[in-house]
Amino acid sequence: MTSTPTPPGLARFNGLEERAAAAALHEACASAAWGRRLLAGRPYADVDALYAANDAAMAELTEADLAEAMAGHPPIGRPAPGDPASAREQRGMAGASADLKAEMLALNLAYQEKFGQVFLICATGRTGAEMRDAARERLGNTPEREREIVRTELGRINRIRLARLAEED
Repeated sequence: MTSTPTPPGLARFNGLEERAAAAALHEACASAAWGRRLLAGRPYADVDALYAANDAAMAELTEADLAEAMAGHPPIGRPAPGDPASAREQRGMAGASADLKAEMLALNLAYQEKFGQVFLICATGRTGAEMRDAARERLGNTPEREREIVRTELGRINRIRLARLAEED
């Protein structure tokens, strides 16, 4: 039985000294608790083990941990300047009309007013209209329901970012 080789980025991540590995994880997710949990699981045999660690860590995040993680995400339609990850992930808004961008801004503000946090969605592969529709729909959620959706969306974003980390040459 042949085992698949560890992807180059994952092998490099496994071998990083702790401070450098923590910095790499912080780029994926701003939650210190999440980062500590993933650091403690090194070395990872494969990407599936890394994903499983992400999922377990996400399930254990407190409200404060989630808030810390969310603080690392810019509003939809306004990727952080100089942050290629947020620009890449929010690509669906890049070509949106001025009207759609204005509506998304208004929805972001309404969401933040209602829930006290940025509207978080795994934007990768979604169009601006899909993100707008999701924001509209989620404004009707209870805070408890929204917290669970945010946890799920953040877990998806982390998986995408961890995949990129694991595959980097």
